Amino acid sequence: MPISKCPPKSQPPWKECDQKAQKNGLRHQVYAVNGDRYVGEWKDNMKHGKGTQVWKKKGTMYEGDWKFGKRDGYGTLSRPDKEKGKYRRVYSGWWKGDKKSGYGIQFYGPEEYYEGEWCSDQRSGWGRMYYSNGDIYEGQWWNDKPDGEGMLRLKNGNRYEGYWQGGLKNGPGRFFYLDHGQLFEGFWVDNIAKCGTMIDFGRDEAPEPTQFPIPQVKIVDPDGVLEEALAMFKKKEEPSDSGTRRSRRGKTRRPMPETTRASGENQVRIIQLLKPVQLPLEE
Repeated sequence: MPISKCPPKSQPPWKECDQKAQKNGLRHQVYAVNGDRYVGEWKDNMKHGKGTQVWKKKGTMYEGDWKFGKRDGYGTLSRPDKEKGKYRRVYSGWWKGDKKSGYGIQFYGPEEYYEGEWCSDQRSGWGRMYYSNGDIYEGQWWNDKPDGEGMLRLKNGNRYEGYWQGGLKNGPGRFFYLDHGQLFEGFWVDNIAKCGTMIDFGRDEAPEPTQFPIPQVKIVDPDGVLEEALAMFKKKEEPSDSGTRRSRRGKTRRPMPETTRASGENQVRIIQLLKPVQLPLEE
């Protein structure tokens, strides 16, 4: 009995090419339709692992970790410097979901950079910012601005320690005028000091002290004030007709002592006289 065999079915040419084009593992340079190119590891046709991506439009280059087609892990972002003819580092740090997240360093210029925590491409958390004019801010950030507790140290040595909100001084804080040897402690609203106290702070060591020192707040005659306050408490006023009343049972109530019958103004004055005065400490 003759035996017949069916010829094997041939696959379309596009399927064979598609199988060869499947990218897994380390591959050589692969170009996209828009001209971008990538060299590195792949998984299921997505960038996954270590790799380098160069964008044709701006010439930006990323070298680092990838996860399912997105920058995820540690990596460095660089841009071409036309003057020097080489790449200039812009950011080095951690990424998540194709955005800067975690600890990293961002370079804004030759002498201006930020080192600290990031969240979704914004400075958030603790960080230190070095400005091009010489100022340095160190503290908390939120939504790419100083927010929370932080310190701003100016180029001339003066500094502010206190609270921030939306990039401005807001809340209690202290400003050290080290060039004049003075300290201001008070409350700020949108970078404006609303109230506070100014004292001399290291005036003898200041490079440019003010002409006149701030006088200390003290009582001129403390003994006299104390004697006057004690006399007011010990003084007893004789009972008068207006100070006595009869109850329903016919009994006469005792007159109220002078110290309790004193007006509100006198009571406040007595409290003020006896209240201890706190003097500023000498540094």
